[in-house]
Amino acid sequence: MSGVDPTADKPHVLVVDDDTRLRELLKSFLARNGFRVSTAGTAAAARQQLEALDFDLIVLDVMMPGQTGLEFAGELRKTNAVPILMLTAMGEAKDRIAGLEKGVDDYLGKPFEPRELLLRIQSVLRRGRPVETSGAPERITFGPMQFDLALGELTQQGKRVSLTDTEIALLRALGAHLGDVLSRDALCKMVGSGLNERAIDVQVTRLRRKIEPDPGFPRYLRTVRGQGYRLVDA
Repeated sequence: MSGVDPTADKPHVLVVDDDTRLRELLKSFLARNGFRVSTAGTAAAARQQLEALDFDLIVLDVMMPGQTGLEFAGELRKTNAVPILMLTAMGEAKDRIAGLEKGVDDYLGKPFEPRELLLRIQSVLRRGRPVETSGAPERITFGPMQFDLALGELTQQGKRVSLTDTEIALLRALGAHLGDVLSRDALCKMVGSGLNERAIDVQVTRLRRKIEPDPGFPRYLRTVRGQGYRLVDA
């Protein structure tokens, strides 16, 4: 049909990397695998794209001229919860933790296999979709907050609270077992994305900043010493 974009229903990915060759390779590869793809060579160019278009996910390189990927991710997270998959040549755990602290949803070290990138993108996008929460309530309430487990939507007194995909997955896991203690290992498996126990701690800290009146003295998302975490409604 004339005037209808056949790719309109495909997930739209923004690839941000200063390596022109890699950008074009990723664009071609992801397009062949069912994605719409836009590209940017700098954080500034990515910002312009984000002002004009909506994206389902950003593939973001750490090391770029001007503003780094980490700096851009931190800035973006203040206003936008679009999932971010970070590409990094830095394999140290502290560097991956730094990305998670900025609100990055997943990371992949360079060099990488394109197939692994594809699987990680699919995994991140899956975490952001409505899921079956068999045996759990459709909506939970704790304090002034309400969380819809199926939609992954958090509201405070009717106003939506922005969450990353990883924060949504974490809140879904805790909310589906409201009042129960979940170990860090159990949360790693439920949240997915290859997170380790330290990364779970980072995500809990980030989530507390959004749901707690005083994150330093959490009322709802509590630590159970030696066991893990639990979400309570009072």
